[in-house]
Amino acid sequence: MLEAAFWGLVAASALVIGAAVGIWVPISRRIVALIMAFGSGALVSALAFDLTEEAFNQGGTGPTALGLALGGLTFFVGDLLIERGLGGSSGGSASNGPAIVLGALLDGLPESIVLGASLIGGLGVSVSFLAAVFASNFPEGLGAARDLRDAGRSPGQIILLWVVIALASSVAAAIGFVALGDMAAGPAAIIQAFAAGAILAMLADTMFPEAFRDGGIGVGLATVFGFSIAFFLSSAS
Repeated sequence: MLEAAFWGLVAASALVIGAAVGIWVPISRRIVALIMAFGSGALVSALAFDLTEEAFNQGGTGPTALGLALGGLTFFVGDLLIERGLGGSSGGSASNGPAIVLGALLDGLPESIVLGASLIGGLGVSVSFLAAVFASNFPEGLGAARDLRDAGRSPGQIILLWVVIALASSVAAAIGFVALGDMAAGPAAIIQAFAAGAILAMLADTMFPEAFRDGGIGVGLATVFGFSIAFFLSSAS
């Protein structure tokens, strides 16, 4: 259980590292956008092959469809509440930062549960899955930190926010190791598909539009690179 918590923390630490880079390292918005596009491609790969496909193989159509719908709807409702709390702003960096944080939370906790469950059986953590999660978490932390800073949040508040999410992900990984091994295939599939649905909704709503707005035509190529690297990492055995 402690090992699962450790690896969950390692994967989520990329959020904190990305946030620190976004706050203190002078990087142009175009470079940030290209990094976000790379991470978005990695997330598409992770949600398609590590989460949705695995959920379908375990639980079949019903649980997978239910999880995808619940994840997407949960992000939609949360993002709507955030937007209204910001006075109805839409599409700007002020609303994108909190929305990316929400997406990271809704995706990261179930994803950490899955990561912890990969230790069941004593075979050790899935290094390929861990690397794919780490590679996708860094741009999320980077992009959200930039947007939150532009919205007036202090560096201390931003780092604390991501530290809390990283610690919650560590706990979720421990829970995944303890609980998911004894869980029926249906509920386990719903958890995995929930993460996929939440992150897909977040990508379409926040990261893709912001990346294209600030990065231009190069984001397409960066997205392909991110997808390809994450796919081959998750396919490695």
